Amino acid sequence: MILVVGGAGYIGSHLVKELVEKEQVIVLDNLSTGHREAVDHRAVFFQGDLGDEENLEFVFSNYPIKAVMHFAANSLVGESVINPMKYYENNVSSTLTLLRVMLDHNVNNFIFSSTAATYGVPNVDIINETMQTLPINPYGRSKLMIEQILQDYSKAYNLNYIVLRYFNAAGADESGHIGESHEPETHLIPVILQHLAGKRDKISIFGSDYNTPDGTCIRDYIHVTDIANAHIHALNSLLNGTNKTAIYNLGNGLGYSVKEIIETCETVTGLKANVEITDRREGDPAILVASSRKIYEELGWKAEKNLKQIIESAWNWHQNQRY
Repeated sequence: MILVVGGAGYIGSHLVKELVEKEQVIVLDNLSTGHREAVDHRAVFFQGDLGDEENLEFVFSNYPIKAVMHFAANSLVGESVINPMKYYENNVSSTLTLLRVMLDHNVNNFIFSSTAATYGVPNVDIINETMQTLPINPYGRSKLMIEQILQDYSKAYNLNYIVLRYFNAAGADESGHIGESHEPETHLIPVILQHLAGKRDKISIFGSDYNTPDGTCIRDYIHVTDIANAHIHALNSLLNGTNKTAIYNLGNGLGYSVKEIIETCETVTGLKANVEITDRREGDPAILVASSRKIYEELGWKAEKNLKQIIESAWNWHQNQRY
C-alpha cells in the first residue's frame, strides 16, 4: 500500500486518482485546505494531522505500507512571510515526525513534493537541478530544509527518496470531477478564470516593464495530471530499485508570459478580461522556466499537455465545480 499524506489537496487528489489504478492507496489529510470530496472512493481515507504521532502509528501498524508520498505542506509564499512559525512547524517539524514513524516501521521509500521556490531568484532563464538553491521566503526555506534532511537521513538510515521540484501546477482532471480549489485563490490561471466567470472584477498584471518580449513575467506551467504521472514514475523507480536518491524538476520547459496566459484564457472561454497594470511585486523574477531534461533521460517522463489543454481542463472544472 502507498500512503499519500495531503491526498485531499489539489495535486495530491489528482495523484491519488491516477495511483488507485495501480496500487492500494491510503490518504491522510487534515482537510485544512483539502477536500474530502476530491479523494477517490477507492482510497482508504483518514482525517488527521501529519504531525499527530498517534495517528501515524495507527496507520503504519495496521497497513502494509511500502512507500510514502508527501503533499501535506502549507504553500502560500505571502503567508509564510507573515507567519513563518506555521510553515516551520507544519512543513518541517511535522514532516520529521512522519519520517521518524516511517523509519520505526521499516518503511524507507519516500517521495517529496518540493518547489521551484527552493531556487529563490536565479540568474538564468532555464533552471536545472544543479542550480544553487537560495530560497528567499520561509516557504521555500522550509522545503529546502526537508530536502537537506532527506540527504542526511539517506546516509544515516538507508532512506530512499525522490524530490520533485515543480513550477506552476495548473489545470484539472479531464473528468471535471476534481480540480483546483483554494481559499483564498492566488494562482494566475484560476484567478483569471474566476474573473471571466464573473467572480472577480478585474485581473491585475504586476509589472509590464520586465525584460521579456511583452514586458510581463514568464513562467513554466505544467498540467496537474502530468505532475501526478511524474510521481508515479518516481514511485516505480524507487520500488524497482532504479533510484535510491534523486532530485528532479518538473515543467514543460516552455515559458508563457502573463499576457499570453490571459489571452489564452480569453480564447478558450470566448470572454474578454478587464485587465489593469499595477506595480511589480517584490522578488518576482522576469523568467522562471524549468529544465526537465534530467527526469526525461532517467525516468522517461515528460509533460504531455500544452497550455491550451491546461486552460481548457481548468475552465471545464470551473464550470462544473463541485467543492
